[in-house]
Amino acid sequence: MSDTTRTAPDSAKPLAPEPTKTPVAERPIIGAAAAQPTGDSAIRPFQFHASEEDLTDLKRRIAATRWPDPETVNDDTQGVQLATMQKLAGYWASEYDWRKVETRLNAFPNFITEIDELDIHFIHARSKHENALPIIVTHGWPGSIIEQLKIIEPLTDPTAFGGTESDAFHVVIPSMPGYGFSAKPTAPGWNPPRIAQAWVTLMKRLGYTRFLAQGGDWGALMTEILGAMAPPELVAIHTNMPSTVPPEIYQALRDGNGPPTGLSDEERRAYERLDLFFTHGLAYANQMGHRPQTLYGIADSPVGLAAWFLDHDISSYQMIARTFDGEPEGLSRDDVLDNITITWLTNTAISGARLYWEAMPRTSSGFGIERNNVHFFEPFGVQVPTAVSQFPDELYPVPRSWAERTYPKLIHYGQQPKGGHFAAFEQPEFLVNELRTAFKPLR
Repeated sequence: MSDTTRTAPDSAKPLAPEPTKTPVAERPIIGAAAAQPTGDSAIRPFQFHASEEDLTDLKRRIAATRWPDPETVNDDTQGVQLATMQKLAGYWASEYDWRKVETRLNAFPNFITEIDELDIHFIHARSKHENALPIIVTHGWPGSIIEQLKIIEPLTDPTAFGGTESDAFHVVIPSMPGYGFSAKPTAPGWNPPRIAQAWVTLMKRLGYTRFLAQGGDWGALMTEILGAMAPPELVAIHTNMPSTVPPEIYQALRDGNGPPTGLSDEERRAYERLDLFFTHGLAYANQMGHRPQTLYGIADSPVGLAAWFLDHDISSYQMIARTFDGEPEGLSRDDVLDNITITWLTNTAISGARLYWEAMPRTSSGFGIERNNVHFFEPFGVQVPTAVSQFPDELYPVPRSWAERTYPKLIHYGQQPKGGHFAAFEQPEFLVNELRTAFKPLR
């Protein structure tokens, strides 16, 4: 449960201009569990304050973890390693401070509104610059709005972060249904197309008659579905995990006989990474796609939840493991735990996992190849101008040739020097620069 005290923290100050005239200190503080549907389109101010009882219970549960035996190999081929998890748990229980990120979250303008009978939480940070472009940015799994916090100020206040007034954006960052502070669906049906349609409703409700969309992971799928829907208000999209895999590549992956002939070196590298991911990287997705409710352990054990979240893709896991070995790169220990802790405090591990079930055809024999009869990385038929950023440690490094083949209105393709699956979280400066560059011609 969350504390519903109705005074704001003294340290909570807005980091970007407000979309309303209501001062932060006068906004009511309500917890996720307290937010009830209103039956109308009201936009209600929101802040979150975890109770001391919940934070004490979290540390108690971490300390009481019953550890398994260590892996029987000297690498990560059996999964998240015991030494990494014990280092994470030790820091989480003794040094980590949730209140720091909570204050940071509450300093942004947070709101809740009911869309299609479900309460949707979102951050809405408006720029002070008149020519700012509205953009909706969607997180993924295992994620939350925590992933995007680092890009808000550089986008809304570019002159303070190496840019010019003409680089400004109004930023909207929603929590997906069942994630973080958004409500948890109580019936089936909140699949990616429905979420994408909800984002159109949200942006129109905020008064935006033209807007951009951006995302990675699930956020990339929502964004490309928006691009395929092509509502008249959508100007363009940007993705850092594009769906561009040609049909002959998918067929080769299914057949398991190696890559097709005639691939360039760049295309062959992409094939090899896709083959690795589909062959060895989908255990978590198969479980959540078929049987999410069975994962009671991640709702009951903080360490169980943390291990589940760490075991996403091998590059991300290895980066996080190095961080807890004292070699941070991209993400700090606090970054990792902020993202896990928001899920723990809102008890959204299972409701978030159900998105995989919603997106998987019930007749599918394997998660990685089919989702809603559309391949996970197969082109969606995007109709609007599209920008692509390639980060080298993404699930697959998209070749320029595939991007050009997929998006008839490709307006930008940028290769980054470093970064992986969680671009906004790991390399916010690169992503911000990509958004400024990609969308400059559309202003």
